[in-house]
Amino acid sequence: MILHQPRQRPQNWSTLVRGSKHGWMVPFITFEWMSEWGAYLLSNWRFLEVLERLGSFSVLAAVIFYFSESGNRIKQRHYQAWQVINTAQGKGGSGGRIEALQELNADKVSLVGVDVSSAFLQGLKLEHADLLRSDFSAADLRGSDLKNTNFTSGNLRSANFRGSDLENITFERASLKDADLSGSNLSNSKFDDADLAGADLSSADLSNIEWKNLRKVIDANVAQVKNPPGGFVEWALQHGAIQKGVE
Repeated sequence: MILHQPRQRPQNWSTLVRGSKHGWMVPFITFEWMSEWGAYLLSNWRFLEVLERLGSFSVLAAVIFYFSESGNRIKQRHYQAWQVINTAQGKGGSGGRIEALQELNADKVSLVGVDVSSAFLQGLKLEHADLLRSDFSAADLRGSDLKNTNFTSGNLRSANFRGSDLENITFERASLKDADLSGSNLSNSKFDDADLAGADLSSADLSNIEWKNLRKVIDANVAQVKNPPGGFVEWALQHGAIQKGVE
């Protein structure tokens, strides 16, 4: 919006001074009169209008540039997130990986093959993530929200999922050997050809799980599981599962 507007020519100096009733006001009137002349001359200087228009154009150009570069900024953000994940690979602690994983997943970036083994990821929120062939072995994921995630062929050995929401997850061909699933919600999850040997399923919710093609359950703890499908506990005990008391 152009704010530049021509101003009216100021009064003649002699006319202005004659209209003054107090002599002590003359210095102030003089200063005001000179200021009015300055404003008048500048208001009629077309170059200022050109500058105003150029300023408006530069703002428009900056907005256009900002949106045209949005794709590059997103790529840079993703690159930095992957750097955080890959630099901390195999190390304990979080190292910013919770935020990095959540940011990538929020942008619908595939996390196939991601390696966060041994990481501290408590409270991770990663719904609908594609974690095919990922490595979460020995990671601490207590209290996480991983609903509708694909862990097909994932390495989840000794991972701690205690108290997590694991509803409707695909664990096909995944290794959950010695994983802690105690008190987790596993309802509607798929375990075709999955290895649950030594896993702790105590007090887990097993509503509607697909279990009939489980590969191993030897030494898996099925004590006090909730809503187990018909025949599951009996089958598991026959194939080496155990029932340890819940502390």
